[in-house]
Amino acid sequence: MKKISNQVAEIVDNIRKVLQVINEQSKKVKRDTGLTGRQLRTIKTIAKSAPINVKDLAQCIYLHPTTVVGILDRLEEAGFVSRLRSNEDRRVVVINLTGKGKQLVAKSPDVIKGMLVSGLEKLPKKQLNIIDDGLAELVKMLGIEAIPPQLILSSEMNRQEKRIVTSE
Repeated sequence: MKKISNQVAEIVDNIRKVLQVINEQSKKVKRDTGLTGRQLRTIKTIAKSAPINVKDLAQCIYLHPTTVVGILDRLEEAGFVSRLRSNEDRRVVVINLTGKGKQLVAKSPDVIKGMLVSGLEKLPKKQLNIIDDGLAELVKMLGIEAIPPQLILSSEMNRQEKRIVTSE
């Protein structure tokens, strides 16, 4: 069994590694594509799911729909996505990639949040609960329960309510 101090050092080192890779990967995405990580994650999700509406896109990337609309505004302005009203229901707006957006997806690197989300979604519920409990305890230790979650490497807040995992 590991000494407690060695285990604490390993935990701290692992947190440092996570923060380091997030920072490095974000810089790489920005340098390679000119986009933020969340913009690229949005484009990659659209590529897999198009045509898709804002509500479904927001659920896929774990962001609040109003946050997604802001991201889409910037992506549409840059010519990567298009938004069209649905023929079946004019209240619904569907999002597709443009040719420029498809070219970007083909040559772009992975996004750390995408890697994290897809990895977590593959875990069994028991392992998810262990990770969730451990991170909740870390948040409690730091006294930061009331702080709203800020999007990684951004000043924007994700206003989405906390999700409860119910499937196994």
